[in-house]
Amino acid sequence: MAGPPDAPDLDSPYGSPCELERLPISAQTRTELAGLCAWYQSSIDWEYPPDPSPWPAEEWRLFRRRAETAYTALCRELGDGWQVEMTHKVWTG
Repeated sequence: MAGPPDAPDLDSPYGSPCELERLPISAQTRTELAGLCAWYQSSIDWEYPPDPSPWPAEEWRLFRRRAETAYTALCRELGDGWQVEMTHKVWTG
């Protein structure tokens, strides 16, 4: 079993969460997803993470747009045999 023991619906031979390198997706999509992960880290105030994000509203809009585009590409490349969920807490700045 690759998923968490208390969440059998997340069971996957790829793990959950899955390392990008293990997914059967294009290098372009993999690179975009890795870039989004790195970019997202700058949205957190690491001195005190519960504080509001240092990002202005426009940066959040740009990030969400790119994330939605990457999500669409990921779903298309993985195909119908995969279940991909985009979950996030929306921050508007």
